[in-house]
Amino acid sequence: MKTKEEKSHSLTSAEMSALWLQYMGDSMAVCVNKYFLNIVEDTTVKSIVKDALIQSQNHINQITSIFNSANCQIPKGFTDEDVNLHAPRLFSDPFIHFYSYIMTVHGLTAYSLALTTLERADLQDYFFECITSAKDLLQKIVKSASTQTYFSSIPSIPAPSKVEFTQSTGMISNLFGEKRPLNSSEISTLFFNSKKTGCISSLSLAFSQVATNEDVRHFMVRNMKLAGKDAASFDTILKEDHLPIPEKWDAEITDSTVSPFSDKLMMFHAALLINAALSYYGASIGASLRSDIMLNYSKVMTHLMKAGAICYNILVKHEWLEKQPEAINRTSLSQKTEN
Repeated sequence: MKTKEEKSHSLTSAEMSALWLQYMGDSMAVCVNKYFLNIVEDTTVKSIVKDALIQSQNHINQITSIFNSANCQIPKGFTDEDVNLHAPRLFSDPFIHFYSYIMTVHGLTAYSLALTTLERADLQDYFFECITSAKDLLQKIVKSASTQTYFSSIPSIPAPSKVEFTQSTGMISNLFGEKRPLNSSEISTLFFNSKKTGCISSLSLAFSQVATNEDVRHFMVRNMKLAGKDAASFDTILKEDHLPIPEKWDAEITDSTVSPFSDKLMMFHAALLINAALSYYGASIGASLRSDIMLNYSKVMTHLMKAGAICYNILVKHEWLEKQPEAINRTSLSQKTEN
């Protein structure tokens, strides 16, 4: 039986998962932001990257302490072996600015989801701190981005002048006939998903140029094309209502072929963004009432699931996929007992 002190340091599977995944993501972020600091020139963007780096390093230190208290193995994650700080510029300053925005948004989402599953009060406090620091960073990014020419604002719509109720769902007409205008939820999710999916496409383009492993290079080319196609499908729906679409970032990738990151890190990064996109698409289906939009999300989710399967097969094939903590394999233990 565990003592009271041992129980206070033990972790539920949800708590272990949240901390383990955050450690992996932040160890990757440390490598990425260290490289960014070596190439970024814009002082505002450099300040953002520094803040992001400090946050990730602090997270790793705190999670290490928590795992040590729980007698839990520290993940290997990503180290200096996975980054080449002397690699030439692969990304422009505007792209680094945009990338920082996207990853901060992903971080806020992950922290909020993790918080709902935690039982220990100290871990709840820790993730609240993560949310607060990420919120501060997001506000800093958005404030600085709004002054830049490459920043595209979310589309605005007229403020309603009266209360109205929907007369018909229009499920069939939305597929084959005249479509009703997009509502505010549909506009915001389409715009954000186009922006996030465009990031996946541009990042995959960059990784395809510098990957040394043939499997990784071929995957990144495929992922770039598919993500670009999916982002374009969101843009098409927005354009039908004469709404603006997000900026594109392929032109902000240089012609460098020297990789700043290991193939392992780039594949993990792709898997991370695919998982995040699946979550966002799933939530967006629930926020959409037009059947043509729901059908489009279903198609892009199918694309993502296929890309995810290929991605994880490559990670396993090259022994790059670090195993998450698992439940006890009772079947294996019983077989050993029989032998």
